[in-house]
Amino acid sequence: CIVQKRDTKKMYAMKYMNKQKCIERDEVRNVFRELQIMQGLEHPFLVNLWYSFQDEEDMFMVVDLLLGGDLRYHLQQNVHFNEGTVKLYICELALSLDYLQRYHIIHRDIKPDNILLDEHGHVHITDFNVATIVKGSEKASSMAGTKPYMAPEVFQAFMDGGPGYSYPVDWWSLGITAYELLRGWRPYEIHSATPIDEILNMFKMERVHYSSTWSKGMIALLKKLLTKDPECRLSSLADIQNSPYLADVNWDAVLEKAVTPGFVPN
Repeated sequence: CIVQKRDTKKMYAMKYMNKQKCIERDEVRNVFRELQIMQGLEHPFLVNLWYSFQDEEDMFMVVDLLLGGDLRYHLQQNVHFNEGTVKLYICELALSLDYLQRYHIIHRDIKPDNILLDEHGHVHITDFNVATIVKGSEKASSMAGTKPYMAPEVFQAFMDGGPGYSYPVDWWSLGITAYELLRGWRPYEIHSATPIDEILNMFKMERVHYSSTWSKGMIALLKKLLTKDPECRLSSLADIQNSPYLADVNWDAVLEKAVTPGFVPN
């Protein structure tokens, strides 16, 4: 629901969760992890948490109010996202992933459903439900996220206890998301019910098709985000900023939301 802070008159969104339901659904740990992670964060391209409190029955989270809908909604409305729009999304999301990385956070569920637009059309990452914190050279190994957006190394770690995975998984998800926004469908035919061995086989056998209508620069960038080996994947802000396709980007202006998005939700 939408709430207003009395003294500042500022509007926020308020999420509330029934404690009993959380216990029944075994979600207590996730909710506390989400709170713990979000409490220390504030960034222009995140959905920020401002206040949290509880009464006997419910827990409440007061977060940024974003009225532009999520990218999944707009995909379902058959919005055509042009290349310039997606290019800006990639830059804004790269800045927020870089920020999360500095706080040792892997989001693990970057997808159109978890990217909300504000009224001007800027993107904001939400839902830290399955996010995890890794310290130093630690790796994560548990299966978390949404299958069509999960990087090969997540499945690998699950199948054969591979070396685990780290921040590059979020950059793979960014690549899948950007491809889907441009094309209207994803590069791999993966669904939540697709068996893991089948998915790994797809990654081995199938080549991703890039539209001939996209610029060479965009295709090169997507290929680098969708590199199967995490060691060779673009997976930091510096990597992204060194991409020839983004050489003309004024990163300070992007961070200040001074670059106008190509798509403004009505």
